[in-house]
Amino acid sequence: MDRWLIAVQVNCTDPSKVEEFQHWYDRTHIPDVLTVPGITRVTRYENVTPGEQPAKFLTLLEVEADDIWPVTAALQQNKALAEKEGRITDLLQMVTGALYRRISGPHERK
Repeated sequence: MDRWLIAVQVNCTDPSKVEEFQHWYDRTHIPDVLTVPGITRVTRYENVTPGEQPAKFLTLLEVEADDIWPVTAALQQNKALAEKEGRITDLLQMVTGALYRRISGPHERK
């Protein structure tokens, strides 16, 4: 089974509502994403050098799947359902997304 990483960079559209955005992301969005078969872990990071990058937040989705395309299709369906159900906030601004297949590692210091 292959291991994949989906990297998503996002911003909060209203800097005065970052706390609300963080709450939604952690309590609503991530649990929704984790219902997608193949996604095993979601980890979020905050950019501490925002002037150097276009996005304030990075989300890494770890995936285990022989074929990544059904997982990405399920993610899109999941997003469409969340939008239909009003579970997506207007505070979310997508900046970039990328898909990576693991080719090595992990390597650890001895």
